[in-house]
Amino acid sequence: MKSEFNRSWRDWIKFGVLTAIATAAFLGVIALQRSRLREPSLWLEDPVQASEQEKFRLELLKQTPSFGFDNLFADWVFLNFLQYYGDDDARDKTGYALSPEYFDIVTRRDPRFAGAYIFLSNSVSHQAGRPELAVEMMQRGADALSPQIDPLAFQVWRFMSLDQLLLLGDIPGARRSLEMAAQWVEDTPYAELNAVFRQTAEFLRKDPNSKPVRVSAWAAIYQQAAMVGDQQTQERAKREIFRLGGKIFEKDGKLVVQPPPSIPAK
Repeated sequence: MKSEFNRSWRDWIKFGVLTAIATAAFLGVIALQRSRLREPSLWLEDPVQASEQEKFRLELLKQTPSFGFDNLFADWVFLNFLQYYGDDDARDKTGYALSPEYFDIVTRRDPRFAGAYIFLSNSVSHQAGRPELAVEMMQRGADALSPQIDPLAFQVWRFMSLDQLLLLGDIPGARRSLEMAAQWVEDTPYAELNAVFRQTAEFLRKDPNSKPVRVSAWAAIYQQAAMVGDQQTQERAKREIFRLGGKIFEKDGKLVVQPPPSIPAK
């Protein structure tokens, strides 16, 4: 009994010490962040140097222990990404090359952070031009998530299918991702999407180069970009829709994307 008590007491002490260290580290990070915000923005004065410093900081963060607070660590890095992502003037000068660095940390520390994947798909695939890396990171979410954990988990497969179809030309991979999205959405409040995902996968099986499917996929990219305020990707999606023979117009105050008519199989 005494030995069990001593072991339990040591565990509590260990937990208390780790908690104190993690709290102190976290408060230190917050203090550092606040001091950075009070200083003139280096992103405005010298965006290239700021980008180099931020890359170095992100490399350090990858090696920083979180003492069991991986979710908080991932949340904080994601907030840093949003600050980086929203600085349009700096991004016009340096681009989005650091987006994969942020999401490498976020998806390793908290791959169940379902809400982050919409930003990952846009910023890493379309703006940083690294769709293969985006799919690799999204696979971490697919491996860690489930519909039971988050009813929106199916979106990881949906985002993955869009990148595989439109940017990588991986038709078998896109079909599999759509089939997984259909499975994951079945018993959620979004179950009506099940038929859409299955039908799209079937269309790709019959016609891997289906223009209507690709227009619909670019329409999803357009809506996805609109949700995160990504005008650059919205414009690209528009161009691709027009190139494929689709049309964009407003009806009853809503944007409508009309795919080209399907050509009957001979």
